Amino acid sequence: MDGVTLPRPIRRLSRWSVLPRLLSSAPPVVLVVVGAVALLLGLLIVTRPLTSLVILTVYVGISAVISGVVGLLGRTSTSWARRTFSIVWIVVGLGVLIGLGRTLDVLPDILAFLLILGGLASLFDVVLSTRASERVLALAWGAAQIVFGILALTWPDVTLLVVALVFGVRTIVFGATTLLRGARSLVRRPARLPPPPSRRARAWAAAGRYALSALLIATAAGGWALDGWLEDGAPSVDAFYDPPEGVPYEHGRLIRSDDFAGQHPPGADVHRILYTTRDALGQPAVASALVIVPEQARAGARPVVAWNHGTTGVARGCAPSLRDASATRWAIPALNDAIQNGWVVVASDYSGQGAPGVFPYLIGRGEARSSLDAVLAARDLEGLALSPRTVAWGHSQGGHAALWMAEIAPDYAPQLFVRGAAVLAPVVDPLALANEIDGEDANPLLSILTSWVLVPYADTYPDVNLADYVAPGAAAIVREMTQRCPTEPGVVVSVATSLGVSADRPLYLGDITSGPLGEHLAENAARGPWGVPLLVAWGDADEVIPPRLQQDFIADACAAGERVRWSVYAGYDHLGTLLPPSRFLPLLMGWTDAVLTGKDYPLDDCALLVVADQP
Repeated sequence: MDGVTLPRPIRRLSRWSVLPRLLSSAPPVVLVVVGAVALLLGLLIVTRPLTSLVILTVYVGISAVISGVVGLLGRTSTSWARRTFSIVWIVVGLGVLIGLGRTLDVLPDILAFLLILGGLASLFDVVLSTRASERVLALAWGAAQIVFGILALTWPDVTLLVVALVFGVRTIVFGATTLLRGARSLVRRPARLPPPPSRRARAWAAAGRYALSALLIATAAGGWALDGWLEDGAPSVDAFYDPPEGVPYEHGRLIRSDDFAGQHPPGADVHRILYTTRDALGQPAVASALVIVPEQARAGARPVVAWNHGTTGVARGCAPSLRDASATRWAIPALNDAIQNGWVVVASDYSGQGAPGVFPYLIGRGEARSSLDAVLAARDLEGLALSPRTVAWGHSQGGHAALWMAEIAPDYAPQLFVRGAAVLAPVVDPLALANEIDGEDANPLLSILTSWVLVPYADTYPDVNLADYVAPGAAAIVREMTQRCPTEPGVVVSVATSLGVSADRPLYLGDITSGPLGEHLAENAARGPWGVPLLVAWGDADEVIPPRLQQDFIADACAAGERVRWSVYAGYDHLGTLLPPSRFLPLLMGWTDAVLTGKDYPLDDCALLVVADQP
């Protein structure tokens, strides 16, 4: 083979396919060993993307360094652009390897950067290519990498899985072909190189490049269009929710208000407000709310129903006031009846939804302060006179908030007289609920719900470290899950990511109810004392909160001397008590009217427990 000039197709390997270049003249035994190792590595990355995350990271780092070194030492390194690309590859690769622990958390961003860098390098190859088909393929591949890099920055959670799949498949193909080439060479060593390809073979090769170019362009265009569709389906937070630089320090102060653009219930005006509040740790914060005011004139100040919404997600865009139907009877129980009674309904988004901040998901004081301050701020609306008489309503997470409202109101908002709390399928004890959930089989919805609890707690309490509860390198996946609302199309990305990860290993480590997280979940249980009437309703078919937890709450509250009335509805699921035509709604209206006006009405069922316990 000495003195033999290699044919152009063999000589002209891709400048950035470094390992194939290094192995082009390797002995057959080396090819077999390298091929077998690459094949096994690729299978591991594809089938176990999260488990092999460290391997993938090291692979990316070493590949970048080798690419840069070969680029600098190669014959084509005289170009300043080539040298620049090579140096950047080396710097990035060394950074990935040196900061391996930190790299796992920012791996999606690194992969996105490398995709964009590789795309730019491929575009540079367009100038150096001689055949038209090679230029078209280089152009398509470079543009596709840049598009995929930009999309990777938009969807960092799914990036890990997609890039792991791409790297894994690429490694499998390389390993299989190298192993096959080495095995063939061991069996039959050719005396000379094969003849150059014929004109027909070159034509077929060119056609293949054009076809691959079309596939790359179609894939990139499809990904870009899908990204646009997902982004269009996400809620848009407008400038109303951005607080000005200077806001009042006192909590419960109105910052601004305007008319709500969504649906209005019959006979009512709806306003949205931005106001000051305090977060879960007592620091100044800003929140938003809807204020629903009956149109019919009424003498004197109006009583207030403070509505606390259930789980809608934890991102800013998940605020109910951003949704068109948030001021309807499908979102707020018995809303039309409350309007007919002349009551004003104030529905807080809680801080961190709509307005910027950390969302206090199942963090009692943060939720309750947002709702109490919404009522205080509504009193600043022009032409609206509100009575201090207030009743807290809430469903699910909002039931938790309503119970905390009634508990802290005397100290936090003494201007108000919270006369009772009506809670529908409430989350009373976050730790007890977490223990119930932790015993269930992992599924995508459970993974998303866990992220909604874990991330706000980690962002609120300094001693809750996200890394203690999630798999290595999975922090980006978990955080990104919290940035999507269950009503937007993008939630399918979270579901797909969770499915892809769960096929490898659990997303969360050990018992999420242990350590500081478990301690803070326990301290956010609603335990009172309340000293005002409570109304509790739930369905015996609740698929989210086990009815047994509601029964335990009733027993504990009655044992503590609280006045509790409750009602259980056969066949109702988690939303059954909330939605029309719930059989609970007449009871809700009668009970609320009684606690607001002092009318004679059954408010305490605890005697029934005493009778039931007697032999």
